[in-house]
Amino acid sequence: MRQHFTGILLFAICAALIPLIAINPAFSPPQNLQIQPSQNSSSSAPPDLTQDNNEIPANTIDHAQAEPSDTEPQNQDSGTAPVMEESGSFSILDESSGKIFSVSSKDFIRGALAAEMPPTFHPEALKAQAVAAHTYALCVQALQQDSPDPSLKGADLSADPQNWKSYTTEKIFRQRYGNMADAYWKAITDAADQVSDYIMVYENHPIVAAYHSMNTGMTEDAANVWTGNAPYLTPVESRGDALAPDFQVQQDFPAPEVKKALEALSPEVSLGDNPQDWIILGQRSPSGYILSVTIGGQEFPAKDLRTLLGLRSTSFLLNYANDTFSFTVQGYGHGVGLSQYGADWYARQGMDFSEILSHYYPTAKLGIVKEIS
Repeated sequence: MRQHFTGILLFAICAALIPLIAINPAFSPPQNLQIQPSQNSSSSAPPDLTQDNNEIPANTIDHAQAEPSDTEPQNQDSGTAPVMEESGSFSILDESSGKIFSVSSKDFIRGALAAEMPPTFHPEALKAQAVAAHTYALCVQALQQDSPDPSLKGADLSADPQNWKSYTTEKIFRQRYGNMADAYWKAITDAADQVSDYIMVYENHPIVAAYHSMNTGMTEDAANVWTGNAPYLTPVESRGDALAPDFQVQQDFPAPEVKKALEALSPEVSLGDNPQDWIILGQRSPSGYILSVTIGGQEFPAKDLRTLLGLRSTSFLLNYANDTFSFTVQGYGHGVGLSQYGADWYARQGMDFSEILSHYYPTAKLGIVKEIS
């Protein structure tokens, strides 16, 4: 991808995205970067929102600000958005078939939005999600071109359109929604097309556009999830999340299953006879997320336990009774960056997409991308 900010710069922005850790119950960390799946529901209802778009390892954020852009600087205080160039297409490895296909940037944004957010969400929330997904995909594409992952077979990204993972097609979308397909596809395409020229930037660099389904009412600091600091990935209020469906759920696990899972974490984990002592919760972040857990005398990041058990987030209370571990979990996802349910709520209060993005990515600004002719 030829860009004014160059492959080298974008590699600096996204380099630490290796390895990506997919947060889902069937955890299997890939060796390199992939855009993350949305969790889908039955064919009679809109797909659920993605729980995370990514698990970004630590130094991504430091690298994202490590080098000056070779883009001719724009004075953002004057209201002029930085202008960057993109190739105008993405190559995608279909995880089901193993084949690589290419889509235009416009079609990718449509398909990514369709896979990531229900079409019934407010149009301004859809636009905000489209910009975030586009921004993230450009970073992924640049990373693959500078440091290719052999498992992607030369593609920029991987996806599973048939299963609504990261990207889906209009045909598959229409199969799901039946009689509502025309109206719903129009909602997706209208939103995606209106913002297809925008990405989020910080100091003329495309940002690490983390997003998630819902949080505790306050987004999480990226430094608590991956380490590194970014002023656009710091905690902000997210007022509508507590009103989201399934904001708080209980997840129960039989003690024998938990024991087997915990012992697989590390050979140094030694569990005693009292299950109540197996998992000791550590400190919470100001946003309400557990930062660490002690398991069998060994300390682990709380996200490791989340991954292991398929918990919806690391904001939880834990109770043990009747040979069962019960987790009362709030939110869904890592909690960093844009909240999808929060974006929908703010849109319904009158915010437009740019205001939503500015709220969830403080200090970042809209940038303009133009396709290379």
